[in-house]
Amino acid sequence: MIGMPYFVYVLANPQNKIYIGQTSDLARRLFQHNDAEYRGTLHTKRHPGPWKLVHKEQLATRRDAMRRERELKSSRGRAWSRGFMGIGC
Repeated sequence: MIGMPYFVYVLANPQNKIYIGQTSDLARRLFQHNDAEYRGTLHTKRHPGPWKLVHKEQLATRRDAMRRERELKSSRGRAWSRGFMGIGC
């Protein structure tokens, strides 16, 4: 049996704040980030939305997704994210 894929994703809001996360259900997670009633996304609630998906990567396992999320959350990864989005550091 093939396992479900996982995604690492980058969101951005109109003020060019970014959020990096990982999930197995990207559509549900994006909805949660923009749902004013959902309280499981504290970072995106502190900054006004709407939050839009600007990048995603599909990985085979949650372990791989968590590793890639850590890479993207590093200073080099955040600089890369801002660079492909055209946002200054």
